[in-house]
Amino acid sequence: MRYAFKVIIIILSVFLGSGCLAPNQSRVCFKRHCFYVELAQTPAEKMKGLMFREHLASDRGMLFVYDEERERSFWMKNSLIPLDIIWINQNGEVVLISEDIPPCEKDPCPTISPDVKAKYVLEINARKARGIGLRLGDKLDIFIKQ
Repeated sequence: MRYAFKVIIIILSVFLGSGCLAPNQSRVCFKRHCFYVELAQTPAEKMKGLMFREHLASDRGMLFVYDEERERSFWMKNSLIPLDIIWINQNGEVVLISEDIPPCEKDPCPTISPDVKAKYVLEINARKARGIGLRLGDKLDIFIKQ
């Protein structure tokens, strides 16, 4: 009986760790930390981003997906929550982390325009990147479900 219980625990751990229990959700993972992400792929989705959101669960985020790798600018217009913004190259490597970016309280909003090329940009709750130990050069696994 103990053996069967251990086998069930191992199987559940594998399913939870692999994201098999959420097969229809896009996610970005770093080591054991996964963020289930909304995708911003169209120009309208990218323009809106996380505007007007009053809350973002700790395991959620938004992934901006681009066709090609190039410099990307972001701003916090109409954002209500502070965010970490993570630029990711076409190989899934973190090329920049902008930490704890506050909401924009008045126009004009400052623009974050790094001199790095990115194919993806991930927005998550502020201080979360540091909390999971994310650093420049780290590899993220990106799983996009259409």
